[in-house]
Amino acid sequence: MNADNAIEKIHEFEKFGSILGLERMNMLLELLGNPEKDLKVIHVAGTNGKGSTCRYIYSALKAGGYKVGLYTSPFLEVFNERIELDGEYISDSDLAAYTDRVLECVKVITDRGDQSPTEFEVITALAFLYFKEKGADYVILEVGLGGRGDSTNVVEKPLVSVIVSISFDHTDRLGTTIAEIAAEKAGIIKQGCPVVTSADDQDALRVIKAAAEEKHCMYFETRNVPFTITEEKLSGYKFDVVINGAEFKDLEISMSGKHQIDNAKAALAALNIMEMNGDISLSTEALYEGFRAAKQIGRFETMSQEGQTPLVIIDGAHNDDGARALRRAMETFCAGKKILMVTGMLADKDTDSILREFTAITKDFIATEPVNPRKLETSALKAKIEALGGSCAEAPDNEQACQMAAERYKDYDVVLFAGSLYLIGAIRGILRNM
Repeated sequence: MNADNAIEKIHEFEKFGSILGLERMNMLLELLGNPEKDLKVIHVAGTNGKGSTCRYIYSALKAGGYKVGLYTSPFLEVFNERIELDGEYISDSDLAAYTDRVLECVKVITDRGDQSPTEFEVITALAFLYFKEKGADYVILEVGLGGRGDSTNVVEKPLVSVIVSISFDHTDRLGTTIAEIAAEKAGIIKQGCPVVTSADDQDALRVIKAAAEEKHCMYFETRNVPFTITEEKLSGYKFDVVINGAEFKDLEISMSGKHQIDNAKAALAALNIMEMNGDISLSTEALYEGFRAAKQIGRFETMSQEGQTPLVIIDGAHNDDGARALRRAMETFCAGKKILMVTGMLADKDTDSILREFTAITKDFIATEPVNPRKLETSALKAKIEALGGSCAEAPDNEQACQMAAERYKDYDVVLFAGSLYLIGAIRGILRNM
């Protein structure tokens, strides 16, 4: 099997949908020798900010000389992005070999009449096996959906559980109130394992704190931890902050938007707790180096060269909270600029709320579509934008949308591509080859 065959075979499991619950995952991992039991895990859940928080922790530990694994979803451009070890995506040859081994165990399950694992369960099991056999010192696991019934939640004793912002997303699966959604996210909290949260919604915090107390966990909130910005620019921030008595002055991050400081504080708190518990030993120099190096592709990422006009930015703002964070970042860094936005999104998202934020950024749009069966068609997106006072052209094909934007470059200071991560991944690849 080669990598393309492996990915194709993994995608065949998409037909089983996304089914929350751990029974299938536990059966699969048992056949694989329970590799997850031999890993030291940092588990990260939340609505927005999971990926960036994971990236800060990963980058800091890597800078400290540890061999670190990172499991995230979804991918933007290549499938291999989902499984990263020591700064490198899983190789095509390893992806093929580990897929073979996992699918052999899947066949055992289905041959005996048990329910087949889902696509996400297959990938997660593959990641666990890969990280164990490659000798990862630590693994940062990003929850795929929710927490309680997510495939990653088979981990019994994480070094720390991190729950970042909580807002409305996947309400059909996780609940229709913030408290219900928070309860699902808080399902990753394990008996006696430390909990860090950067959530700021009071209903969410009550649920998370109660879950931590019930499981007798050390509990730390970062929302009220004060910080002072000492430098603010499009390429990131420097700020001062004190976490659990540890002082960090002029800590530099290379991701933009003030919400990134919230993500960085959560990561700092998690690392600080692991240091206090003797789980890691990290020099100040390594921590600073790691945070400065941490970057999350597709999240307020500048694609144009320095000094190039227009400024080209891509951002995977795919829900209400993400769209709000994007608007605030644009107000900070692009105030007074003439902005063209290219957007596309999934029909099952709260598109009206997202577009209210987007039309507060600009009134000039090109509507396109993610390559996904759940896409919102350009005609419907165009109508929604125009109903909110925007002007909108249509380009269903992503390459066509990029070309249309390029033809209008001279009329704008900033071109912003934003919306579904399925769209942003495709756009990123097109822009890098234009």
